[in-house]
Amino acid sequence: MDSSITRRGQPCWYRLPSVGTIAINDSFMLNSSIYHLLKAHFKKESYYGSLLDLFHETTLQTEMGQLIDLITAPEDVVDLSKFSLERHRLIVVFKTAFYSFYLPVALAMLFCGVAEDSGAYEEAKDILIPLGEYFQVQDDFLDFSGTPEQIGKIGTDIVDNKCSWVVNKALALASPEQRKVLDENYGKKDGAKEAKVKEVFYALNIPTVYGEYEERIVSQLREKIAKAKGVKGEVFESFLGKIYKRTK
Repeated sequence: MDSSITRRGQPCWYRLPSVGTIAINDSFMLNSSIYHLLKAHFKKESYYGSLLDLFHETTLQTEMGQLIDLITAPEDVVDLSKFSLERHRLIVVFKTAFYSFYLPVALAMLFCGVAEDSGAYEEAKDILIPLGEYFQVQDDFLDFSGTPEQIGKIGTDIVDNKCSWVVNKALALASPEQRKVLDENYGKKDGAKEAKVKEVFYALNIPTVYGEYEERIVSQLREKIAKAKGVKGEVFESFLGKIYKRTK
């Protein structure tokens, strides 16, 4: 969909000569398999309909996030006027937070018999969606600041024209001269231009800005977790503990 070459260190499926556009049908088969498995294992359960609704809703949310990302930052057309922190938030909430953080907890709540009208699901969403947003902001920052040895890959967000938190924060803080540098060099497959972008990021003290953001959002999340009533706070703390201050 975004013309990527590798994924998780392996060639993208569609890039294999024996696959090609068959990958489109393969994706449909994988999606259909979800509902085949739910039917096989949960059809007799009272919450079966709710499971189906949750997967359908989460799929739609993720597709919307992917669409916003694709039309905001196509790899071959750089237009930073389309970027903003609010646009980034929309992308990461819909593309990442719902399926990565809210979905597994909501599924467990249904499985354990938590009533859908109890308010517990909205409470969980109020914690898990910001947590998912924080996770993606952190991922964006590590792409910029981490070494290949540290994060297991070479950061490519700058040269790939990604609508990342780092560039959006820089755009919000940049002087007119720094904005001009970003406009002229961001999203270019050129090491020298990538270096110029990084110079602006460091001039704007992005690592310090990120550190302040991290402490602020973690403090807010812990306040919400301490007040949680529908689900034990340990559930949310386990998620937070896995990502707070992570370096890879």
